[in-house]
Amino acid sequence: MKLKLLSDRIEDYLAKSEIIDFDDEQICSLADELYQSAADETDFIRKAYEFVRDEIQHSADAGKDEITLKASDVLKKKHGVCFAKSHLLAALLRNKRVPCGLCYQKLVLDDDDAPVLILHGLNAVFLREYQKWVRLDARGNKTGVNAQFSAEKEQLAFPVRLEKGEKDFSEVFAEPDTNVTGCLLRHKSRAALWNDLPIELSIEAAACCRAEK
Repeated sequence: MKLKLLSDRIEDYLAKSEIIDFDDEQICSLADELYQSAADETDFIRKAYEFVRDEIQHSADAGKDEITLKASDVLKKKHGVCFAKSHLLAALLRNKRVPCGLCYQKLVLDDDDAPVLILHGLNAVFLREYQKWVRLDARGNKTGVNAQFSAEKEQLAFPVRLEKGEKDFSEVFAEPDTNVTGCLLRHKSRAALWNDLPIELSIEAAACCRAEK
């Protein structure tokens, strides 16, 4: 897939924000540790990705009901849903001046028990060594999910099944989509969130409004 940057300013993919708060002390310390142990920048990206994928639990897999959103909170609590984990990976990479953005897919929540389309969050990272952007999915592996770091062949957590209405969005966001963050902020527990997961990106809603006009 050819990725589309929503900002033509690379600085936007390096910026600190309320959610991607990479100046947090624990994030700085972890980024330093991973960077110093890496052979080069690409290896640092792999280490940061694998840390978030493997050491930060997906809230649903871990049975955690607390909602995390900010990168620093995800690291402190050691868990988050897919969106939250993508915020932490972005923070770790941006801390070391690696351009990183947010990407989304639209996937079926559960083929058998909840066959509804919901959004899924992941990252796009710029690999200077290869001079290209690649997508990485730090959701967390489990039975049936085997996401890996690769500079050549994308291996995400979930293949998109077009026949089921699933969709890959090519856009790379510099900041988390407001529909996603609004949904996470609106709910006090993951149980409540699971009944009202984000189903549409803000850019989709905007496009729909333009079409109606």
